[in-house]
Amino acid sequence: QVHLVDSGGGSVQPGGALRLSCAASGTEVGPYVLGWYRQASGKRRELVAEISFSGIILYGDAVRDRFTISRDNAKNTMNLQMNNLLVEDTAVYFCSARTARSSWPRYWGQGSQVFVSS
Repeated sequence: QVHLVDSGGGSVQPGGALRLSCAASGTEVGPYVLGWYRQASGKRRELVAEISFSGIILYGDAVRDRFTISRDNAKNTMNLQMNNLLVEDTAVYFCSARTARSSWPRYWGQGSQVFVSS
């Protein structure tokens, strides 16, 4: 069982930056691939970025070169630095955890709202 608590959402103007954080707890967090997904109103949940225990990273096409994911294995925490935010980045962002063999996360955080508007 992995418990995830995400935080750090907010409102920002286009071009601004926000940082999301996720704290993971439970047994055997290490083997899980931690990630961020987002869901905009009326749309499907989509991958933002994922990072494995060994530091292998995958970014969604929409955020590559603007967002940076990082992970502290000793503290079981994960961050997402979001720069040059666009209006279309507005969504609820969810911290996630999946096993290496799964294609979809098993565990989810409660979600953090990110709102980008001028």
